Amino acid sequence: GKTSVLSGVPVSLPAMVKAMRLQEKARQTGFEWENREQVWEKVEEETEELKTAIESGSADKTEEEFGDLLFSLVNYARFLQLDPENALERTNKKFIHRFTQMEAIALREGKNLNDMSLEEMDAIWNTIKQQRPKS
Repeated sequence: GKTSVLSGVPVSLPAMVKAMRLQEKARQTGFEWENREQVWEKVEEETEELKTAIESGSADKTEEEFGDLLFSLVNYARFLQLDPENALERTNKKFIHRFTQMEAIALREGKNLNDMSLEEMDAIWNTIKQQRPKS
């Protein structure tokens, strides 16, 4: 009774997981890039389209193109055999760690982030980045 190979993908999935599943289903029909270089070219194309949409001033078009770029990045992650959800969660955790360290350093220096300039915060951030290997 399915009308599309994509109909087996639950609509209730988080968007990133749904993108992976949609791409995997499409791949089963042969609708797939040959290599990751082609996928990266698509990422670059979508990046340019996003820039154009931003310049146009249309919020709707910008959101559409931003979504296209995310979809392309999910596809690239798939070609690299990475889970984009896991990759983003790693970055979320890294950001939380660094930001809370920045808050603690500012507090030790008797400062409040709300009263600091972006340059001051960025200097602390860069110091924190150098302390830990990239993950």
